[in-house]
Amino acid sequence: MSPDLSKGAEAGVDTPPMILADRVCKSFGALQVLNGISLEVARGEVLCLIGPSGSGKSTFLRCINHLERVNAGRLYVDGDLVGYREKGDKLYELHPRVAAAQRRDIGMVFQHFNLFPHRTALENIIEAPTQVKKIRKAEAVARANELLDRVGMGDKANAYPAQLSGGQQQRVAIARALAMDPKLMLFDEPTSALDPELVGEVLEVMRELARDGMTMVVVTHEMGFAREVADRLVFMDGGVVVEAGVPREVLANPEHERTKAFLSRLL
Repeated sequence: MSPDLSKGAEAGVDTPPMILADRVCKSFGALQVLNGISLEVARGEVLCLIGPSGSGKSTFLRCINHLERVNAGRLYVDGDLVGYREKGDKLYELHPRVAAAQRRDIGMVFQHFNLFPHRTALENIIEAPTQVKKIRKAEAVARANELLDRVGMGDKANAYPAQLSGGQQQRVAIARALAMDPKLMLFDEPTSALDPELVGEVLEVMRELARDGMTMVVVTHEMGFAREVADRLVFMDGGVVVEAGVPREVLANPEHERTKAFLSRLL
């Protein structure tokens, strides 16, 4: 199992992978968090990232949509350089408005739901389509109701976040991300803030997205989900990809000692 596995070739020579990371580095002051991450994610692929706290998983996810700026290397989404334009051998950061426009095509679901507490579930979902994409309100409301039905929340359109359980809030957050019609979905430990009995309802929504062909990168500690749903499992530690492969193979027969030690504490 090589750390640099790729399914990109399956997409065809002329079609870029959905994500291409080329020796991506990121530091915060003297702390080096990413140490040259190189990997590809093909269209329609579900990639799960696992690893100990501080291994760089969430930082890498945030670099994909330019919530964090990379210090070296390059990140491409759907063939476009993320957050920068290249001139000669130099990179120049995009204007914030241009970077924000790139980000519209990338949905992200966070560990904490980040819903507007003073807006209903429906209002949370239509906010970005109407304000950012300038979609007519009636159209946005119709789409929001479809998405609420899709995530099993059709009867909660007028509920405020405080009236919803954590699992329900996270399902609304997923619907909100989908309302922008993203080409790619990023999930940063979407179930870690939930009570155990609420985890399953969120994972089921994510399973449905995977079955529908959504390209997904998921930072998770839910090994059952990774084994069942992911096309590839990547174990990160110390800001590098230590091991990658078919989830069942990595989980059952890890090759690297660091992977074995990590999994022994979870499985």
